[in-house]
Amino acid sequence: MKALRRFPLIVVLMGIGALAMFIPALYAGAIGQLEIARPFLYGGILFLTLVILLGLATMNLPAPNSERRQLVALLLTFSALPIMLAVPLAEAVPDTRFSNAYVEMVASITTTGATLFEPDRLPMPVHLWRATVGWLGGFLIWVTAFAVMAPLTLGGFEVTSVQEAGQGRSTRETSGKAAASTRLIRFALRLGPIYLTLTGVLWLIMILCGTEPAHGLIFAMSTLSTSGITAGDLPGEAPNGAMAEVAIFAFLVFAITRRSFIGGLSPNWRELRRDRELRIALIFVLSIPLFLFLRHWLGAFEVQSQLDDSAITALWGSMFMVLSFLTTTGFESTSWAAAQNWSGLHTPGLLLAGIALFGGGVATTAGGVKLLRVYVLYKHGVREMERLIHPSSVNSAGYTGRRLRREGSTIAWIFFMLFALSIALTMSALALSGLGFEEATLLTFAALTTTGPIATIATEVPISYATLPETAKYILCAAMVLGRLETLAILALLNPDFWRN
Repeated sequence: MKALRRFPLIVVLMGIGALAMFIPALYAGAIGQLEIARPFLYGGILFLTLVILLGLATMNLPAPNSERRQLVALLLTFSALPIMLAVPLAEAVPDTRFSNAYVEMVASITTTGATLFEPDRLPMPVHLWRATVGWLGGFLIWVTAFAVMAPLTLGGFEVTSVQEAGQGRSTRETSGKAAASTRLIRFALRLGPIYLTLTGVLWLIMILCGTEPAHGLIFAMSTLSTSGITAGDLPGEAPNGAMAEVAIFAFLVFAITRRSFIGGLSPNWRELRRDRELRIALIFVLSIPLFLFLRHWLGAFEVQSQLDDSAITALWGSMFMVLSFLTTTGFESTSWAAAQNWSGLHTPGLLLAGIALFGGGVATTAGGVKLLRVYVLYKHGVREMERLIHPSSVNSAGYTGRRLRREGSTIAWIFFMLFALSIALTMSALALSGLGFEEATLLTFAALTTTGPIATIATEVPISYATLPETAKYILCAAMVLGRLETLAILALLNPDFWRN
């Protein structure tokens, strides 16, 4: 593993992508779909050979080993690497343009989960390939959050850091002053077994719930990576669908707070109970379903309604959907139809689009604004209201609490404004490409929050990605990359001081 430090990150990731092509090739060959196995087998051999040549040519480059170099590699990974990943997909799916395959891979590697193909059109090995790319993209986010984003005080770490965003050198949760490549390998070795074990455990649970092994593996990989990729079915459609949804619900906690996995397979439960992100997520998961649940009773006050099985089903469907979209996964519960009928709202899906904007935890696979920034803005607002009543009061929250409400809230508000500006610019670009206001709004939310299913669930008439204009597809690709890397990271790359030695 130490030898990998000699190669550029993008070359290493290309090698991992080439090796991953053998997974659907082996699966397709095992089930007798040789016409699907060949493109992935040949593609894996071809690109692995290319990676070896590139590795030999770049292994001794004198380029500095810095965080900015790795950040550029991440930008290339999400924008250029899908070109390589789309080659076997375009060959395996007949009558499709390469541009559609590229958009599909961008949506997968950014864990957005949007798809341009009907589920029945794609064979099972191709669905497995989409889920595998999303799973690898989620693991990449895990590793680079600590190895690249944390030293640069980006990705949410800027809220609690004393350094300027994009200029920090180290945080409490990184490995001191180690080189960027060393940190990448160190965190990959540390988090890899956890990520793989959690995926395997959830896969086993899905099989025990009656899900077919291939479908169960896709659900497991899509849950841990929060990509929401499926083969067209829902987790609740398994023979024991209720337990399958409960299992996915439990594993989504790893997209809420990094403290659920950073301590290994036995996290610090005392620290986990005090986690700010977990507490604010719990408020969302309990309060919004309860509001939808009680609205039924307020609307039918004159009717004698009873707490029957349909009420429990509706309440569970709302809770599952709120956590699913809060973590930007986008899985749909089989009880969601009952929850919509129970609430009586005409467009409850718009609530899900709004919830996805908040996003999950810092240094997790979830996208969105991130819960820690929401928490910091909330605490700042509470403190400002206290000062309206007691202008001379002194808060006793300590240095950390005071800093979160001052510098932390400032940078969180700046990010929120940048995120809002990104929404406005993306919506304007999609509108100029010929889309209507509602389509442009929902597609913008889906791309920037990396929650692709918003386009099909948050509206009465599902929006088809396949029927979008070519210009709109490329705009969405750019928005997916922007939503995955976040605006502050892109601005850091454009900052001249960032490149100054």
